[in-house]
Amino acid sequence: MKLYGLIGYPLGHSFSKQYFTEKFEREGIADSYFESFPIPTIDEFPNLLAANPQLLGLGVTIPYKEQVLQFVTEQSDEVKKIGATNSIKISGNKLIAYNTDIIGFEQSFSKRVEAHHTKALVLGTGGASKAVQYVLDKLGIEFLIVTRQVVLNGNSIHYDAIDQKIISEYKIIINCTPLGMHPNENTAPAIPYHLLSPQHYLYDLVYKPAKTIFLKKGEENGAITENGYDMLLIQAEASWKIWNDL
Repeated sequence: MKLYGLIGYPLGHSFSKQYFTEKFEREGIADSYFESFPIPTIDEFPNLLAANPQLLGLGVTIPYKEQVLQFVTEQSDEVKKIGATNSIKISGNKLIAYNTDIIGFEQSFSKRVEAHHTKALVLGTGGASKAVQYVLDKLGIEFLIVTRQVVLNGNSIHYDAIDQKIISEYKIIINCTPLGMHPNENTAPAIPYHLLSPQHYLYDLVYKPAKTIFLKKGEENGAITENGYDMLLIQAEASWKIWNDL
């Protein structure tokens, strides 16, 4: 049997096991199965591999998209550039890191971009944020990274710095943080939602719940909104193709 899986911690929010199990049943893929591997620390990764020699592919989610790179043997050009992976192909002793978040986000996000959507605020600095930044660069959309940490360069600002001038200029806001994700549905990024308008486009990488507080507050002010579910489907299928050289 061919084994595929997902690493992260915790994994109660993940849809991957259900998605791939249903895919295998629907498409008659009888020789494969998918498991979730919630490892509390990345130091457990080598033991996981040793205990599951039949593994052919792994999805990678929070908080290991960057940490797992110390264990891979090869990286795609995109992973080398952004320093984060969400998909690892296992071929013998080789672990090859890819980033299908880039594919998923670009295809999902681009559907609702309009002519006035030329600048973006990217909330968060983790592995998912790096994939988003890569796509925005590719699309020629200028962006600022919004962080709770000390601002170290001219391309990032603190949440407290988001004022009316910033909001009126940056019409795209992308949530790359886990705020609002099940089971913490009552949380949301600290931005001045009352300054949003129908000109704004709010994209949330969170997909569960389907409508986070971030998106609800955007809708209340007329903004275009999109959650991360389509992105998730697209990246999952892209990973499947990589794992199987389709």
